[in-house]
Amino acid sequence: MPPRARGVHADQVARSSDARNGSIPTICLLGAIAAAFLIIVLDWVQGPGTPYVAMLVGPPLLSATYCSARQVALVGALSTGLCLLWTYIQAYELTVDSATQTAAVVAATGVGCLLASLRSRDGEAVAEMGRAGKEAQQAILRDIDPEIGQLRVAHRYISATRGAEIGGDLYEALDTPYGVRLLIGDVRGKGLDAVRLASTVLGSFRHVAHERADLRAVVADLDRAVARSVGIEDFVTAAVIEERGGTLTVLNCGHPPPLLLRDGGVTPLDPPAPAPPLGFLPVARPRIERLQPGDRLLLYTDGIAEARRDGEFFPLAERSWRILGHGTVKDGLMSLENALRDWVRNLLDDDIALVLLEYAGAGSTATGQPIPAWEWDAAVEE
Repeated sequence: MPPRARGVHADQVARSSDARNGSIPTICLLGAIAAAFLIIVLDWVQGPGTPYVAMLVGPPLLSATYCSARQVALVGALSTGLCLLWTYIQAYELTVDSATQTAAVVAATGVGCLLASLRSRDGEAVAEMGRAGKEAQQAILRDIDPEIGQLRVAHRYISATRGAEIGGDLYEALDTPYGVRLLIGDVRGKGLDAVRLASTVLGSFRHVAHERADLRAVVADLDRAVARSVGIEDFVTAAVIEERGGTLTVLNCGHPPPLLLRDGGVTPLDPPAPAPPLGFLPVARPRIERLQPGDRLLLYTDGIAEARRDGEFFPLAERSWRILGHGTVKDGLMSLENALRDWVRNLLDDDIALVLLEYAGAGSTATGQPIPAWEWDAAVEE
């Protein structure tokens, strides 16, 4: 299926899911009404003296699980009417037992209406918190230009839940005097505290990326910003990337390694030595690669690396070229999200940030061992 068609298919699936979720209260309402009539039928089949009519307290409580208070009241009125009518048909009078049964149905209706009102109120509060959190997160994660320097860029944020819980995944790409600089990161934890820390990291990066010629100094500044803002157990995994003159430099601080896609192959850009996350004084050693025209680079957070189905992880590295190596970078990320959701059956445990880059510049004519750009500057100054 073409990437654009797969994207349309994903949107259709999402709309179908919303429609199914919206039909649940209707199904519950119809089920409760059917249960009320079924109780009367059972009582009629079994004959006088059977206790089935007392079960009419059930439909109002059943409908309260998904229906609104108004719908619960409708089911309760129906159950009460059936209780009175059936009692009159059988005995031609209102006995103590029938009065007690009717009162029980009325009481069950009141309880059901109360439960439905409380559930609706809680649901609205959670939805409002979710909207506020998402708006805060969208204000922090700005859109990235589709072309920056010699790079074509696409980004995507995949939320694991529609509830109030929000994550601290972050990304940024900037055109600076020292080349294109990018950041991908993941704050430990969830909620507004995580979003607040993500905002701190992004704000610091947007400033120092334009000021520091040495990418290691950028990492050191980010580490200090995190250390000032968090407790002893909090941290931010991050990869700071620079593209300058066709040379790619990656400083990795406890983050999943970017994937370099070239000529049908996928290479994880593992760091020369591991470094701890931001907040733990990382001393990151650079991973340097010379880029070729058409090379693509996938930056991602660990939500996709840890996505599982029946205990088996999503095969990101194995599938990356087939999914991301064709079409536009935007189409590639759309296809990757579709493949991921198919793998986990649309049940994600963590938010995911994705950035896909394509190098559109000329091939490098340099020879020998590649070196980071800050060493070029030092050589020029000498």
